Amino acid sequence: MKITLLVVGKTEDKYLIEGMEKYLNRLKHYITFNMIVIPELKNTKNLTEAQQKSKEAETILKQISNLDIVVLLDEKGKKYTSVSFSNYLNKQMIGSVQHLVFVIGGPYGFDDSVYKRANSSLSLSEMTFSHQMVRLFFIEQLYRAFSILKGEPYHHE
Repeated sequence: MKITLLVVGKTEDKYLIEGMEKYLNRLKHYITFNMIVIPELKNTKNLTEAQQKSKEAETILKQISNLDIVVLLDEKGKKYTSVSFSNYLNKQMIGSVQHLVFVIGGPYGFDDSVYKRANSSLSLSEMTFSHQMVRLFFIEQLYRAFSILKGEPYHHE
């Protein structure tokens, strides 16, 4: 199984980049992982929130194939513990999913067209985090999930 994290806008803060690199280096021992960065929209002053979401949606949907399983990181999504998230990933692998795509949208969330294409959504917390931080948190949780599946001592219960 291959996992892709699709994000809108590049990560700017050095400490977040360093954190992501740390877990990306660990994660590559378990799975093929790719992060695709969609450039932020330019000249958005004259666009409504709905127009911005619609334009982002066009770019997001171009990156997704019909065979991909798409999971949106969304505040209204399903909440998992680290162990239940690892079980979710394991079920996807057992179910012969070839490509699992997680998507972090722009500042206003997702257009309806992206919600319609998605297979499911997940929430990392009831709190709101910056889109930049969510990337680090999610990559760390992916690493944690695979360490749980392998029975390694990273996760403590």
